[in-house]
Formats: sequence, C-alpha cells, structure tokens
Amino acid sequence: PNFLSDTLTSCTDPLKAIEEFQLENGVLLPSLRPMLPLLDLHGVRRLDFHASVLEELREKLVKRINEIGSERNGEKGSGDKRLKDMLSKSFPAVRVPALRPVVMCILRNTPHIDEEYLKVLVKEKELYNSADTEVKRQIWKDNQSLFGDEVSPLFSRYIMEKEQVLFDHLNLNSLFFSPSPKVRRQGEVVQKLAHMIGHSVKLYDMVLQFLRTLFLRTKNIHYCTLRAELLMALHDLEVQDIISVDPCHKFTWCLDACIREKNVDIKRSRELQGFLDSIK
Repeated sequence: PNFLSDTLTSCTDPLKAIEEFQLENGVLLPSLRPMLPLLDLHGVRRLDFHASVLEELREKLVKRINEIGSERNGEKGSGDKRLKDMLSKSFPAVRVPALRPVVMCILRNTPHIDEEYLKVLVKEKELYNSADTEVKRQIWKDNQSLFGDEVSPLFSRYIMEKEQVLFDHLNLNSLFFSPSPKVRRQGEVVQKLAHMIGHSVKLYDMVLQFLRTLFLRTKNIHYCTLRAELLMALHDLEVQDIISVDPCHKFTWCLDACIREKNVDIKRSRELQGFLDSIK
C-alpha cells in the first residue's frame, strides 16, 4: 500500500501508473490477460479476482504441505529437507495475514523447527497465538515459564469445577462421585492438557512438577486427582513414550480398574500392595 501510494503521488500519469502496477503485480499468465476485460464487464473487481486466486492457491498449498508432512517418514528425510527449504523461503511472509496459514502449516509439519524461527514466534504475540499446538510444544520445551502461563488457568479451572460440584449444597444428588473414572478424564481440561503435552516426556514432567508444587503449597487433593486423570487420559490415548516411563502408571491403572469394577479382588489387592511396598 505504501509503495502504491508513493507511486501515485509522485507520478505524472496516475492511470498509466495503475496499469503498470497491475501488470507487474498481477497473475503472470499471458493467456489470462485477454479475459480480465471480460471480468470488468461483469463487474468483478480485480481485487476480488486476485483474492479468490490467492485463496485457491493457499488451499492447494496447505493440502500439499500436509501431504508432504504425512509422507515424511517414508521418504527417509527428503520430506524434512523440502519442508525446511519451503520454510526458509516463506517465513519472511509470516506477518502477511493472507499468507500466514501457509507458513504456519509448514511449521506444524516440521518436527524440529530451528531456534531462529521459534524466537520470532515467542517475541511477537500475534504470531505466537496463530501457531498450532504442535509448534507451541517446541517452544514450551525450552520455555517453562511460558508453558506455566498456558497451563495455570487450566489448573485453576479444574479446581474450581471440582469444588463447585463437591460443595453444591443446593443439589442433594451430588454428581461428584457418580461419574466413572473414564468419564471424568474426558473432561475438557484434562483432554486439553493431554493435547498440549502430546508425546513430550519433558512437557509431561513440567506439568507434574507444577502439580506437585501446587499440592505442597495448598494441600488441595484435587491436584492429585488431576495428576491421576491426566496419566490415565494419556493411557487411553496410548502415549507409550510417557506411560512407559511414569512409575505410577501400573498402580494408577490397577486402581482405575478396581474403581471401575467397584471391587478389589485378592489379585489386585496384592498388586496394589506390591506397588506400595516398592516405594518404601
């Protein structure tokens, strides 16, 4: 806009300047040029035409980038190289709203984003907010305070919701104990935390550290419940990277089965006792 404004204010023939601008910045397709006057006759503005072309190209680009991302594992690294090449060429356009979805799509499909790009996203809030969770995970791994800012409202919301149900004196049929464990961990907060963590052991450890600190500070047992529900939510999602290294997984899984069946048989009783004995 500034370039066009400067050109129009400094030129001697505005109509010629506009025509030159259209030729230089329009779709460079010779066969298209004779068709543009036809669009003019139908009242289709050049802006609307170019916006529709941009939208169509953007959708095709995003689709192709996602295909490259899904093919990446089978191509032994060639997909990664293509994505990195595209990222280096397209990232300067990340501040252009119309082109940002393409850049964000490349970032989302890039498993290891270079630090130089992540720093820009952290520095500019608008870009950070536009980034997908897959991209933010790579930022959070090395930025514990930023990750804490993201999960803290979720912790507070979880505690508030639990206490509202538990202390609801107007409802004589309290629903606090009635839902099954599996239903409880389908709650929005638990599912959102599980999505934010993904398969990252480092982010999971950060969440456990936050919960441990909050519990020691407040003695609120709902933080312990959240820790167990989050672990079992990841169990349901079969996130082996995390559940295989959490020493509480088998104990929580066994206890979850007992609560679900409303019964603790001799076998499970011995299993639970064995877990407790192992931490002495």
